[in-house]
Amino acid sequence: MRAGAIDQGTTSTRLMVASEDGNPEISYSIRHKQHRPKPGWLEHDAAELLANVQTCAAMAGEVSAIGLANQGESCMAWNAETGEPLSPVIVWQDNRTAPAIQRLRADGHEPLVLARAGLPLDTYFSASKLGWILENIPEARDAMSSGRLRMGTTDAYFLDRLTGTFATDVSTASRTSLMNLDTLQWDQELCRIFGVPFEHLPEIRPTVGPFGELDGVPVTAAVVDQQAALYGHGCRQNGDTKITFGTGAFVLSLSGKRIAAACERGLVPTIAWQIGAREPVFAVDGGVYDAGAAIEWIRGLGLFDDFNELTGFSSPPAISRGLAFVPALSGLASPHWDRNAAAVWIGMTARTTRIDLCQATLEGIALQVAEVITEMSAGFFVSDKLSVDGGLVSSTYFLQFLADVTGRTVVTKSSHELTAYGCAALASLGVGGELPELETASAVYMPRSREGEHWRERYSNALSRSLHWRLDEEFSSF
Repeated sequence: MRAGAIDQGTTSTRLMVASEDGNPEISYSIRHKQHRPKPGWLEHDAAELLANVQTCAAMAGEVSAIGLANQGESCMAWNAETGEPLSPVIVWQDNRTAPAIQRLRADGHEPLVLARAGLPLDTYFSASKLGWILENIPEARDAMSSGRLRMGTTDAYFLDRLTGTFATDVSTASRTSLMNLDTLQWDQELCRIFGVPFEHLPEIRPTVGPFGELDGVPVTAAVVDQQAALYGHGCRQNGDTKITFGTGAFVLSLSGKRIAAACERGLVPTIAWQIGAREPVFAVDGGVYDAGAAIEWIRGLGLFDDFNELTGFSSPPAISRGLAFVPALSGLASPHWDRNAAAVWIGMTARTTRIDLCQATLEGIALQVAEVITEMSAGFFVSDKLSVDGGLVSSTYFLQFLADVTGRTVVTKSSHELTAYGCAALASLGVGGELPELETASAVYMPRSREGEHWRERYSNALSRSLHWRLDEEFSSF
């Protein structure tokens, strides 16, 4: 049996084909453009993404099933009859709905959203973006008036156009702020709060199940990319934890059932997956907005030319020398949920070099992740082993520092394409197959410094500065 996975991510669309007895390989990858029409806005062209998904599907060859992994919170609107996009894809990083979020918080809606959806009020999630589309795009309002409107996350658009199935999966729906975690259905009161008509949203289905056919091949799984990575890491027991270092850094730890106390610690209860008619499996989620994005930013500043420059440093950790960087270029996610927090450097002197700044950037990403792990472990069980993937795992310095500041063993897998592999593995379940877990560790990093807790305490000072020097239109902090 061979299963295909199409991973439609923030920067590219990738195809993987995996078999029960062979090593998985990415067989095709294509990047798409990033559009930034205004400061804080980030859009993708829906037609470009759809074409890339179609190209990947055409190159899958003979497979028994296909799975689709999506960006999670990125969303759009389209015409139900023609399939024409009525809006751009508003990407999860987009911050245009900050004023709307502030109004909802001021009006006292956050407790209800937390209780029903499990999510804080934040521009990260889809609901406020969908509401913005109806408020600001006349074509979307006209389509709603005439009964031709469809809205949702990008997976629903791809499935609708390619298989004729207007649906999303429960893991993706749990990232919208519109789904009730108890009923696993759209919540009419949440839809009212955000100004999103629930009758124009897709059907919510289990992660593994029928989603139609694509070029004659059954699509048997649809899932958020981070949840796909969680499955690809082999996380199956409560406490199993993975961290994916992509554009952002995303920590997911399996909890089995919903943990309401996660919200109290600034974390997010989310659905990991639901396989057929089985009970859904929950996880606890904590995110860092800027990981790979921060690295790309400092490269754009000319602080380094080649990523190999970041694999090791001759100097002691920058944080031990009083230099720290909070990479809050898009604000702070868990546990602060403050989009207006500013990125800050603390402790620069005339002797600070560009290499020092690079070192501090890597450490800042690791220290923000360590803060998330600390909050998780304070509230519930988190394994003493962290399975990691993503672009930053090629830096041995970063991985050792991460082990030191989390106080946990950090493990990388033999394959770095765990999102696609997890998606393919879920798709295989839909046709009665099962791909093997990728258990081989390519590298293991154990904590070796006793200074991790001290470094975290030092970093808290930089975090407080980040929260103090807030970014707002008036720059009132100045």
